[in-house]
Amino acid sequence: MKITHILFLFIVFSFTVSYASISDFCVADLKAPNTPSGYACKPLTSVTSDDFSFHGLVAGNTNNSFKIGVATATVTNFPALNGLGISALRIDLDQGGLAPMHTHPDATELLSVVKGEITAGFLTPTSFYSKVLKPGDVFVFPQGMLHFAVNSGKGKATAFGAFSSENPTTHILDVLLFGNKLPSGLVSQTTLLDLSQVKKLKAKFDGSW
Repeated sequence: MKITHILFLFIVFSFTVSYASISDFCVADLKAPNTPSGYACKPLTSVTSDDFSFHGLVAGNTNNSFKIGVATATVTNFPALNGLGISALRIDLDQGGLAPMHTHPDATELLSVVKGEITAGFLTPTSFYSKVLKPGDVFVFPQGMLHFAVNSGKGKATAFGAFSSENPTTHILDVLLFGNKLPSGLVSQTTLLDLSQVKKLKAKFDGSW
C-alpha cells in the first residue's frame, strides 16, 4: 500500500511539473485572433528574451483636453503578458491635468505617484473615497468603480500603475456621453444639462448633434 501511495504521488508530481514546464507563460501570437481565453501562444522556438521586456512606458503627449499623457503595457504591445492577468501604465499630468471619470469593467487598478501631487478617488452608489497622493503613495481603484485622478499640485505629476488584467477595458464617461451620435436633446434630457452645454461638449469630443 505504501509503495502504491508513493508511486501515485510521484506520478501526480511528475505530471504537475511537466504541465508547469509548458504553461509557465504563453507569449501571445498577435497574428492570431484574440479569443475569450486570450491569444494563442507563439511557438516556444520563436520566443526570445526580447519578448519579456518592454521599453514603452515613457512620457506621453499631454497636448489634449485633459492635459494627460498615457502610456500602457498591455498584451497588445507586450505579448508576454498573455494569460498572466497583469498590465501596466504610466500617466503624466501637466499642471491642472486630469484623468477624467472612467471605469475599467474588467480590472482593478493600482496607482503609485512618483512625481508631484495627485488627488485620486472613486465613487460608489452611496459614497466616495479619495486621497491626496505624494511620491511613494499608492491608491487602489476596485474593479468597475467610477474613478478619477487630478494633478492637484504645482508643476507636472507622474504616476505608474498596474491592472489585474493583461488587456483592461477603459470607458471614459465624457467620451461615452458626448462623443457619440445620440441626439443632443436626449443627452440633455437624460443628464439634466442645458442643450447648449451638451452641444458644446459634443463639439469638443467629436460627437454629432
